[in-house]
Amino acid sequence: MVQNALGLIEIVGLAAALEAADAALKAANVQLIGYEMTKGGGMVVIKLTGNVGAVSAAIQAGKAAGSKVNKVFATHIIPRPHDTLSGIVTTKDTVGFKEKKSLVEKEKSEEIQKDKEIVAVDELQLEVQEEIETAEKKKIEPSEQLPITEQPKKISGYCNICGDPACPRVKGDPKITCIHYDRNNKEAE
Repeated sequence: MVQNALGLIEIVGLAAALEAADAALKAANVQLIGYEMTKGGGMVVIKLTGNVGAVSAAIQAGKAAGSKVNKVFATHIIPRPHDTLSGIVTTKDTVGFKEKKSLVEKEKSEEIQKDKEIVAVDELQLEVQEEIETAEKKKIEPSEQLPITEQPKKISGYCNICGDPACPRVKGDPKITCIHYDRNNKEAE
């Protein structure tokens, strides 16, 4: 986690800690790991990282700015801290620290997201296919149509031209839909 150097400023009060952190970050090219408040005493620890020279300059600037607001209790710089210290430096109480996911974890989460999207698309395709199959089952092909006399009658009434109950035409439909239209037309001529 911390590769170059670790800088710590322990100061009394959050306002003084913010002033010290602001001055430290402006003074040199360092990154703020976060801050941690103690449980009692009102002390706050500011944690910085960067190369040794930058951390040293940042700590000096932060100490000078923070001492104008409240008492600076301690400052310390650890050049090239051991990797096992990262558990102490970045605890659950460290405010502002966001642990970066490793490349492997990012790839796994991206793969899981892609798998979820693929499953959702597959489910949608299945639903569409089922709807198509259902519609095809309900659809009657022209070759399978029942003879006119066996077709179901419309509920709204009989044809008012021919009066045949087997005629699918009802009042208001075009005359050509009447099964007797051709015969009636020839008689009229």
